[in-house]
Amino acid sequence: VQLQTSGGGLVQPGGSLRLSCAASGRFSQYAMAWFRQAPGNEREFVASISRSGGNTEYAPSVKGRFTISRDNDKKMTFLQMGSLKPEDTAVYYCAADVNAIIFRAPIAAREYDYYGQGTLVTVSS
Repeated sequence: VQLQTSGGGLVQPGGSLRLSCAASGRFSQYAMAWFRQAPGNEREFVASISRSGGNTEYAPSVKGRFTISRDNDKKMTFLQMGSLKPEDTAVYYCAADVNAIIFRAPIAAREYDYYGQGTLVTVSS
């Protein structure tokens, strides 16, 4: 499984950004997620989405500001980020759980089998 992440960049506080992740393989069988890692910090969960897109989970720090979605026909996952804060600055990674149980949107990193290369998001004025 290959995951290609894009869409990062520099944005001002309060701004918006949309990340994309293109996947290979049997995409509709995967649960997908976004994780992030800030300098000096461990990788942390951001959001996840079940195979059909019917269930989603969010970290408390991003709930209400970020939205995860997917397009199974295009084999893509998206993270729409709004009301961005400097503390959202990090490298963002998409991840795939290829053994996902239907309806589940796991939040634990250990449940994800593949990670993309990451894209840097910098929130600064």
